[in-house]
Amino acid sequence: MDRTTVDWHGPFTAVVTPFDADGAIDENGFRRNIENLVAQGAGGVVANGCTGEFWAQTTEERKRVLALAVEAAAGRITVIGGTGAIRTPDVIELTAYAREVGCDGVMIIPPYFVKPSVEDVIAHYEAVSDAVKIPVMLYNLPSLSFDLTPALVRRLADVECVVAIKDSSFDFNNFYLTHVLAGDRIRILIGPSTMFGIAAMKLGAEGWIDTYSNVWPELTIGLFRAIESGDDEAAARLQRTGLEFRLFLDGQDRNMYCATKAAMNIRGLPGGYPRLPLKPLAEPHLTELRDGLARFGVGTLDAAAE
Repeated sequence: MDRTTVDWHGPFTAVVTPFDADGAIDENGFRRNIENLVAQGAGGVVANGCTGEFWAQTTEERKRVLALAVEAAAGRITVIGGTGAIRTPDVIELTAYAREVGCDGVMIIPPYFVKPSVEDVIAHYEAVSDAVKIPVMLYNLPSLSFDLTPALVRRLADVECVVAIKDSSFDFNNFYLTHVLAGDRIRILIGPSTMFGIAAMKLGAEGWIDTYSNVWPELTIGLFRAIESGDDEAAARLQRTGLEFRLFLDGQDRNMYCATKAAMNIRGLPGGYPRLPLKPLAEPHLTELRDGLARFGVGTLDAAAE
């Protein structure tokens, strides 16, 4: 397998997992969110990424979310399942299940917390690849896990099932060097589309996997379409708006996942509740989010439908 094995490109969303007030997965809400993303023109979704709060779920819940994503997408968009974990056997179990239920591929963050060596990380991905034949997207999130440096990604690109990487280093130079060293063998999607989506795509990114499109898919999907069509003026305007929106949503020491869910709820989308240890946003944050969304012209679903 290599980059030609898959056709992963476009504006993907790292979809939230909505929980109800009692902590149960809101399955209907999850389906509604994917339906909305399909309607808006998303290229695909990643279920149980960091935004999906995979770390707050049991193994059986993570499996259920993967099955729900495939069911809701119904073959209309790409579904990539987040199957990362600290223990290699757990990753293999989740990855095998993702293949069983019909995910188009999996995204695997390297083992976090335990500080593995470079050779440990390579062996980890090789073990998963040997055990389960399904396209694998690496997930580089060095702020929270092992740093998949460009030099390491060049080596990981030799692992049989590795076909792509999501680079959330938030470092343009890191993205570009990764592209130079491994872009001929694996597809590169970025995380921070609102920061440098235009520049990344102009220099070889296939697209992105974005959190903020849970709240405002029209913005990030519109940005991708403008870049794709060569409308530089529209793209520049949307890129600036995207950066301003990112700074607003994450401002005032708000947790990104909690702010995303709260903003979705304000819009009338099923953001739901986060799971402990994260607590739902309260005042004055809710009023700030409500006022800010209005300033950006992000209306509620009812208003948008009128």
